[in-house]
Amino acid sequence: MTPDDVLARIDPKEVVDLALALGNIDSPTGSEGPAGEFVYEWLGKNGFAPKKYAMIPERFNVAAWIDGSGGGHSLIFNAHLDTTLRPDAVWSARDPKDPLYHSAWVDGDSIYGDGVVNDKGPMAAFLVAAKAIKASGYPMKGDLIVSAVCGEISREPIEEWQGPLFMSKDLGVRFMVTHGVVADYALVAEGTGFGIVGIEPGKAHFKVTILTDTPRYYTPYLPRPTGLADSPNAIVKASAAIAAFETWAYEYQTRNTYKGAMGTIVPKASVNAIRGGYPFNLTSAPQIAAFYVDARILPGANPMDVRDELRGVLRHVGVDGIVELFVYRPGFEAKGAERLIETIKRCHAQTFATPPAIVGDPVTSMWRDTNAFSELGIPAISYAPRATSHATTKSFKVKDLTDAAVVYARIAMDLCSQERGPIMPLGAHPDREIVASVMRRSGRD
Repeated sequence: MTPDDVLARIDPKEVVDLALALGNIDSPTGSEGPAGEFVYEWLGKNGFAPKKYAMIPERFNVAAWIDGSGGGHSLIFNAHLDTTLRPDAVWSARDPKDPLYHSAWVDGDSIYGDGVVNDKGPMAAFLVAAKAIKASGYPMKGDLIVSAVCGEISREPIEEWQGPLFMSKDLGVRFMVTHGVVADYALVAEGTGFGIVGIEPGKAHFKVTILTDTPRYYTPYLPRPTGLADSPNAIVKASAAIAAFETWAYEYQTRNTYKGAMGTIVPKASVNAIRGGYPFNLTSAPQIAAFYVDARILPGANPMDVRDELRGVLRHVGVDGIVELFVYRPGFEAKGAERLIETIKRCHAQTFATPPAIVGDPVTSMWRDTNAFSELGIPAISYAPRATSHATTKSFKVKDLTDAAVVYARIAMDLCSQERGPIMPLGAHPDREIVASVMRRSGRD
């Protein structure tokens, strides 16, 4: 039995058909159950013994093993079941029911659909690759695990939005790993344009509450003129704070940009939600308003430092307010992943004519499940197809998808056949050297 015998079993049509089947199961974060059930049943039909890992019964992770003979390195293939946009997200997208977010199709040489490119297409590729390895009986020393998880896309509890529907990361990879899905390495099949990504920022979410110390003015009594920052209307005061925030945000990302061997992080911050007053009661200016900030932070950074900077923004414009941290998820630079990286490079070269792509900093500046694996001590790398049109047309080339199945099969057969020597122990910690290096460069040490 040779690797070529395994690769001959990979049917490109099966890869595409599986990606389409998964992409046409609408599974926005919070509603992954039907997609998870499909993967669970597909694995069972193809000779695996899949298991479900669920903190919440209707939102579960799926994993299945190909057991090695012993003494080799083990590998987890990982992708997520959830997609980005719920059809009821009327205050997030102009057309939240756009079929591009809820279905999948092939047109010409490209495959379309948000769910396919993020992230069920790469999932289909490694599932078919694993099927070929299992069906062929290819001998491996280490275990190969395939996994499909819920909750990769952020949906976080806050205020009245509570309960299982508003949970994400904690019931996905984190829950699955802490309940037994453990290996020496993890390959997260997230779009990188077949580049190798081993560093990602953390994230901190803040609620900034703006308050007024003036009466709750009935509109006919509203005093004018005033400046934005001293308006008796909390929404108007918030606009002054947001304008100052935008200036700070650019300075923040510039000052904290980190360039390392694993890639570049440009940690951006953005106001992505705002509320104040009631549209059914518009007769008085509100005394309270809030805006909500997504801030990306370097591996090893302290989110309370960002909180203090946001407090400084309010002081700068003379606006009373409260800055509250309500989500913190650390970022990581992969440690001990050298063997996996070298294996990916070797197998990539056997599949493609050009070396792994140089990955743009927006890709290395986002939070993915590699962070969850790294936090739990499993060296993790992202590697998968991604088109330059990924963000706008939600598509990539069909051939990229089918090539992914081939390279994933090669990576698994190669890595899981290598003798298992000393590796980095579980329980890695955030790399504060990154923060220190940025501070030295900016003169803040």
